[in-house]
Amino acid sequence: MFKVRWEMEVAKGKEAKKIVLTKPFSIEGESDAEPFYRAPNLLRRLLSLLKNVRPGSDLTNFQLPPVFNLPKSQLQCYGESVYCTSSNLLSKCNSEQSPVDRFTSVVAWSISTTRPSSFGVAPYNPILGETHHVSKGYLNVLLEQVSVNPPVSALHATDEKENIEMIWWQQPVPKFRGTSIETEVHGKRMLKLLNHGETYEMNCPRLSIRILPVPRMDWVGNVNIRCPETGLVAEISYTSSYSLLGFGGNRKLIKGKILDPSLFKVLYEVDGHWDKTVQVKDTKSGEIRVIYDAKEVISGLKTPIIKNAEGVLTSESAVVWGELSEAIMKNEWEKAREEKEGVEEREKKMVRERGMKGESWVPKNFRVSYSKDTREWNCSPIHKWVPLAPIIAP
Repeated sequence: MFKVRWEMEVAKGKEAKKIVLTKPFSIEGESDAEPFYRAPNLLRRLLSLLKNVRPGSDLTNFQLPPVFNLPKSQLQCYGESVYCTSSNLLSKCNSEQSPVDRFTSVVAWSISTTRPSSFGVAPYNPILGETHHVSKGYLNVLLEQVSVNPPVSALHATDEKENIEMIWWQQPVPKFRGTSIETEVHGKRMLKLLNHGETYEMNCPRLSIRILPVPRMDWVGNVNIRCPETGLVAEISYTSSYSLLGFGGNRKLIKGKILDPSLFKVLYEVDGHWDKTVQVKDTKSGEIRVIYDAKEVISGLKTPIIKNAEGVLTSESAVVWGELSEAIMKNEWEKAREEKEGVEEREKKMVRERGMKGESWVPKNFRVSYSKDTREWNCSPIHKWVPLAPIIAP
């Protein structure tokens, strides 16, 4: 059964809100609740759903019926990749003494944001203005959906004790390829170690969903990490290999290198599996050491808990989708359909009302701009520090 924490709050003069939080994915399995809420014949239903979609089509605004939804928003999934950990890799990034060691730890942290996915189901598409605010220890994480057409999510996280700041913005672009769906994630991720005056810029791999001949989901593609202050660069490749019929093969592979371009030198060779262990080999000494162990970092993850129900905003993902998530977990598909349509209709109504008033929507937590020349978004947080959240990750 899907482990869930929820509670009701009745505010003065306002309708009661339901807050539903679900357990994050971990390496123990795609989900300990998947059979509990997922409908049967999912592959057949998915093929039927996509039969009228042409190869090459952009699926960005494609709406899935609730039977294909995970009981959580994509905004929550982004946040979980940062705050749902069993060990504090960020602290290790900050505490390393040398620039090379800090860079290597950042590579390990970047790998830790890669999380398992489940075939045939996807999180909800966030609505405009939706937020997700969670704290773990001294790390406070805040996300906001700053655009829906195209969908752009922004993240700001700060740790005042470690003096660390994280700024992300990303735009998923899924396209149908006939027998697969490829989702590229445009945008940028930045991790700032303020004590050291270092900024690490990186991208993330793309998600490949193979429908035939054997259903699979894999993270694939190239991730580049660089630190302008030290000049260090990492080139990491996510790959999966298969046999002729799609069975077997070697999945979830990571290979790459850490370089010092100023010396025209490869410092470390990177090798492993992102769901197991990743190691580096010192090209000078030949020494091999493990820099990332998925079992230590993304196993035994627990459901976040509500510490202050009154402080949970109505824009919070766990509130926006609370009724729908509960219906999905109870296999109440007709109610789930009604709840999802209700959320979508309320969003359309707000768009119409803004249009009638001649108002433009402005994000509450980020300054957002778009360059037509580069076709790139830029999201910068309004506030220096993210405050303590009413939802806590244990």
